[in-house]
Amino acid sequence: QVQLVESGGGLVQAGGSLRLSCAASGRTFISYAMGWFRQAPGKEREFVAAILWSGSNTYYADSVKGRFTISRDNAKNMVYLQMNSLKPEDTAVYYCAARPSSRNTIVSSTGYDYWGQGTQVTVSS
Repeated sequence: QVQLVESGGGLVQAGGSLRLSCAASGRTFISYAMGWFRQAPGKEREFVAAILWSGSNTYYADSVKGRFTISRDNAKNMVYLQMNSLKPEDTAVYYCAARPSSRNTIVSSTGYDYWGQGTQVTVSS
């Protein structure tokens, strides 16, 4: 069982930056791959970024590649999403998610077993 709590969302102007954090409970954090997803009003939840257990492999949606960076600190059971050059279209609720490392799913939300409650990110133009 893994419990996830996101923080760091807020209101920022276009071009600004935010850093989201996800705190995970459980002693087996290192056995989970982690992902960030987002959901804008009226839209489906979409993949943003993922990182494997070691932190050496990362994956990004094309829409955020070059602007967002996912990282993890296994000693602290934390996952981060550094978001730079934010755009109004990045406005959404951002969710942290966890899946067993043995599962090959990267971008599909159905492959993730555990989810946080979400944190709102609003980018004004």
